[in-house]
Amino acid sequence: MNLSLLVLLPLATALAILFCKGLKQVRAVALTGSVAQLGICAWLLFLYMAERNNGNSALMLFETSYTWFRPLQVNYHTGVDGISLAMILLTASVVVAGILVSWTMEKLSKEFFFLLVLLSLGAYGFFISLDLFTLFFFLEIAVIPKFLLIGIWGSGKKEYSAMKLALMLMAGSALVFVGLVGLYYNTHSFDIMEISRMKIPVEVQKFFFPFAFLGFGIFAALFPFHTWVPDGHASAPTAASMFLAGISMKLGGYGCLRVATFLMPDAAHAYAWVIILLATIAIIYGAFATMMQTDLKYINAYSSVSHCGFVILGIGMLTETSINGAVLQMVSHGLMTALFFAAIGMIYSRTHTRMVSQLGGLLKVMPFVSTIFVIAGLCSLGLPGFSGFVAEMTVFMGAWENPDKWYRLATILACASIVVTAVYILRAAGKTIMGPMQETYASLHDATWNEKLAAVVLMTGILVVGVAPFLINQLIHPSTTNIMRQVGAVVVPK
Repeated sequence: MNLSLLVLLPLATALAILFCKGLKQVRAVALTGSVAQLGICAWLLFLYMAERNNGNSALMLFETSYTWFRPLQVNYHTGVDGISLAMILLTASVVVAGILVSWTMEKLSKEFFFLLVLLSLGAYGFFISLDLFTLFFFLEIAVIPKFLLIGIWGSGKKEYSAMKLALMLMAGSALVFVGLVGLYYNTHSFDIMEISRMKIPVEVQKFFFPFAFLGFGIFAALFPFHTWVPDGHASAPTAASMFLAGISMKLGGYGCLRVATFLMPDAAHAYAWVIILLATIAIIYGAFATMMQTDLKYINAYSSVSHCGFVILGIGMLTETSINGAVLQMVSHGLMTALFFAAIGMIYSRTHTRMVSQLGGLLKVMPFVSTIFVIAGLCSLGLPGFSGFVAEMTVFMGAWENPDKWYRLATILACASIVVTAVYILRAAGKTIMGPMQETYASLHDATWNEKLAAVVLMTGILVVGVAPFLINQLIHPSTTNIMRQVGAVVVPK
């Protein structure tokens, strides 16, 4: 299969939207394109598993490479493994749900759906890239659409939030660029697979690893560079919030794993204690900060800081199980937080408020919306049967495999944050959908067909991972094993 279809189809969809006339045509083209993307991703999954079952043990499948700029050896080199395929499927699911949730968007609808589809193009290109320059190119594609989506269609302090997000992500991109250029000048290659087979001097790795890891870490809300997340998510329109939390933050986690850790394993071991320290702080700080919030979007945004901390923790522990857990957490958080933002958007569109103190009794008039709100919350606190439990338990088990006593202390502290998560989730759910209902909400209507379909798409992923985790584990485990062959063979000099 030619992976360029994952880039060409969103591009064709975005261009077709520009030629549409009227909201109905725009919505039809956007939904058709996003469903087609999901179908191609499902077909790619089928072909990938067939190749693996037939004994194809190559690190990457469906590789293609075309020369882009020969003097610098820049190639359009693409390929997928189980980890990148999981991220691609996540992207397709969130994009379909985001289009459906935005069905009634009337303000500059053509431009809105164009930018939303353009975001998916950047994500697909990023996850299939095996060339560092190409990967960086697709990473940058999404920054301007995020800025415009928040600045034009956002709410609250949207101009401030849009500017803050753009500046923070551009700073992260600058750090990433330094790290990638450093790798290029020491290997004379941008090819990820080629670089992974080279022995880069430890001193070079230690110098450039912080640039790459921190740069990608900013996208993944790494503490203390997380401050763009609450404001950006809170001000963004619902679909943009779903994409920012569900997909954009995963670009950072994927980059930390695929680029920084995979290509500079010596430095990953040397800086592991710093990574684990920052991740533990993010988990605990994010959980307690969430307890102080009174706005539903801020609650979900700060909880995302905490949950993305589990991704960084799993990568930092450098055990096969913990890295497996980090990938599971990226998928789980992407689905769960997108569903949470979708439910919050549905509540806000009807009540015109996100303040917990002004809500209550919504279960009586909006049973479906209230149900998906509770499901997203239960997934967030790690209830068995949902993807959050599988992902977090895998991270904890993998982290505990590391025998260092300080690392185990970090694991215990991270586990303890679950209690705090349960407190703020149950309190928010109780005050929002339980209790007496205000009279002004008595005439509100429940979810429409498009909102129900969006929720079903995301809930299906949450339940599949939660009830049958062996399915996604079968997909990603061979790839994490390959990463551990690269990382685990390292002997860090004293």
